[in-house]
Amino acid sequence: MKPAAANTLSDTQVEVVRSFAAPLESVWNVFTQPELVSRWMPSPPGWSMPVSEMDFRIGGTYENRFRDDQTGQEFGLVGEFREIEPMSKIVQHERHYVGTPGAGSDIPSVITITFQETNGVTTVATLLDYPTPEAREAALATGMTELMEMGYGVIDGMVAG
Repeated sequence: MKPAAANTLSDTQVEVVRSFAAPLESVWNVFTQPELVSRWMPSPPGWSMPVSEMDFRIGGTYENRFRDDQTGQEFGLVGEFREIEPMSKIVQHERHYVGTPGAGSDIPSVITITFQETNGVTTVATLLDYPTPEAREAALATGMTELMEMGYGVIDGMVAG
């Protein structure tokens, strides 16, 4: 499949779209089952993922923390699931942080992930909505779209066949 395409829809929004050669249920499961999320959630080379927790239900929370194994620097994602439409849509409130959650470096966002299958190919569109243009730019500067594609490449292998 083609790499994820990122588009800036407004000064506060980014949409990342990626298709997978797999049926909807397979792709949905990879995004919603905690034991599968921890297998594909991207980790840059030389980094580990010491925390990967998810309570997938409305009101449930999640945290994914990444650590530079050489320097000990950490960044992560924490959030809460606000809306779940099975096999269709997930809405979550998320904070991207550097260091420790709540230490003042948080970048908040509302993320809407939609899933659509056509002829055995499932397209996932992730809309990231930030409160300000500066927050959007700070998030993009982290290399998030490249990291997302790293994870999506792993999903390709997980859902193949």
